[in-house]
Amino acid sequence: MKNTVQLLTGFGAALILLSSCGGSQNQGGAMAAGAPQPPQSYPVFKISLHDATLNNEYPATLQGQQNIEIRPKVDGYVDKIYIDEGSVVKKGQLLFKLSAPQYAQDVNTATAAIASAEADVSAAQLQVNKTRPLVEKDIISHYELESAEYTLKARKATLAQAKASLANAKTNLGYTVITSPVDGVVGAIPYKLGSLITGSTAQPLTTVSNIGKVYAYFALNEKQLLDFSRTVKGKTMNEKLANTPPVSLVLPDVSTYAEKGKVETISGLINTETGSASYRAAFPNPVGLIRSGGSATIQIPQTVKDAVLIPQKAAYELQGKHFVYVVDGKGAVKNTEVSVMDLTTGQYYVVTEGLKAGDTIVTDGAGSLKDGMVIKPEVQENAVVYKDLK
Repeated sequence: MKNTVQLLTGFGAALILLSSCGGSQNQGGAMAAGAPQPPQSYPVFKISLHDATLNNEYPATLQGQQNIEIRPKVDGYVDKIYIDEGSVVKKGQLLFKLSAPQYAQDVNTATAAIASAEADVSAAQLQVNKTRPLVEKDIISHYELESAEYTLKARKATLAQAKASLANAKTNLGYTVITSPVDGVVGAIPYKLGSLITGSTAQPLTTVSNIGKVYAYFALNEKQLLDFSRTVKGKTMNEKLANTPPVSLVLPDVSTYAEKGKVETISGLINTETGSASYRAAFPNPVGLIRSGGSATIQIPQTVKDAVLIPQKAAYELQGKHFVYVVDGKGAVKNTEVSVMDLTTGQYYVVTEGLKAGDTIVTDGAGSLKDGMVIKPEVQENAVVYKDLK
């Protein structure tokens, strides 16, 4: 019995010893798990001031310098078509010929009337020549001479009227031959040979577009118009237009048109329906690449000097506001609201409020940060951060 008690006692002691060892190990593991973690590395950079060019972009519609509808001035049938759709024509080049025999007949009639009127004038002149000597010799009264002279004037007036009728008939006949009023490109030709054309026909015979110069029409809202008026130098609107830098045209294939343009006019009124004012920029079109009726995008450059620029990836947006994380000397980050311009310069925001030169901000990974969090800053060189700045 005594041996049994001793055995149990020894076994209990062993259990107590094992329990205390296990408890010590658990406490050690818990302490290891609660130890502070080292700060996580984040790329940061120090802000410096830079010059940059911003591009204001506006959708635009394109129109040729002249878009002239070719309409007949007289009625007739399409007799001949000398051009095709899309043809490049010169001023005075023959386009159409109308068949209108009535105008040729009017010319013949007017010609005959002139011949008859000329004969009447000659007869009246002879009567005057015959009467004058008799009056001078008092053989007949002076009344006879005056009557003959009045008759001569009436015959001359009839002759003049006949000549005017001939000129009018020839003009109408000339309208049956239609030529191009300008250099340009021919549009659609809706009527074919034999079609009856009148002055009241809905569609024109065709349209000739003078595209040696093209106009790009675009609009600015009231705020943009005020910004333009304040930022561009000049006391009058004409001076401001003269100081507006050359503008670029981005074509539908996203390529930039080779020729630079110039903003020429601003409409004097703001459209009450759209709240915008219309602008017109002119572009030379020497090779005819741009066609009337097309669309494009106008780019107006705006230069900013000594601006605070930050990569767009360094900021995040919340409820319409922009925020960045500023890093202090101990590596703690602070959530900071910044104001940025609506326009961007490539992949960079232009900051107008909230940051200054010399501030250090987190370049990337702001989504995983919290205010007051301590990080391990990995400073990036400005040459790397601003390598895409143009």
